[in-house]
Amino acid sequence: MPKVYVSSVIPAPAAEVWRLVRNFNGLPNWTPFVSESRIEQNAPPDQIGCIRNFTLKGGGRVRERLLALSDYDLSMSYAILESPMEVRDYVASVSLSPVTEGNATFAEWSAEFDCAPSREAELTRQIGDHVFRAGLEGLRLRFAR
Repeated sequence: MPKVYVSSVIPAPAAEVWRLVRNFNGLPNWTPFVSESRIEQNAPPDQIGCIRNFTLKGGGRVRERLLALSDYDLSMSYAILESPMEVRDYVASVSLSPVTEGNATFAEWSAEFDCAPSREAELTRQIGDHVFRAGLEGLRLRFAR
């Protein structure tokens, strides 16, 4: 089962970054690859089990279910239900921790999934670079302003 892990330091307090990240429907506000997003059945975006349905800027639609959300731990996890990436049993987590020196945030984004063995290296690189690294860079740039 492939695993992907990316981390970054965001130049803002963890509580401030969390206010943005915890919105399960907020990907268009900080990632460079999502054009629009909605929560199905008008559920609240912090309700465990809600499903976000979003469109990628390069084309394609993704549906994900919120599995866990902790304001105490500044973390969330979610599962992909449908995606053009051809992954199965995909579960990802995003977590934030305060960096006390400089009042910054240590952000981590990780996932485990199944896929065809022939696509493992490609999908690991694609998710790591074009989703996680790009998303965390978008977050870093948003707070660097």
